Amino acid sequence: MVAATALAPMIIPGVPGGPELLIILFIAILLFGANKIPKLARSTGEAMGEFQKGREKVETELEEMRETGDYDDLDEEGDDFVDTEPVTADEEAETESN
Repeated sequence: MVAATALAPMIIPGVPGGPELLIILFIAILLFGANKIPKLARSTGEAMGEFQKGREKVETELEEMRETGDYDDLDEEGDDFVDTEPVTADEEAETESN
């Protein structure tokens, strides 16, 4: 019984198989054209590489903060904190009445 499960290919639910990948490739060729597919794949690979570098940088910084216990110096480049949270109409009305 163990040998049968070891020989069976691993099937991951939700991951497209062979026929699905062919359909996706066909649709991509129709949408982008055969000449633009390599350029699209190259730019996607470059974007994934940049994302990987950024993720590794953040992981390294977090690990350094865990090791040193220094959580006060979160901003190494000296940039000021910018609040990007949108202001709602209710908050504007409250600040005007005060």
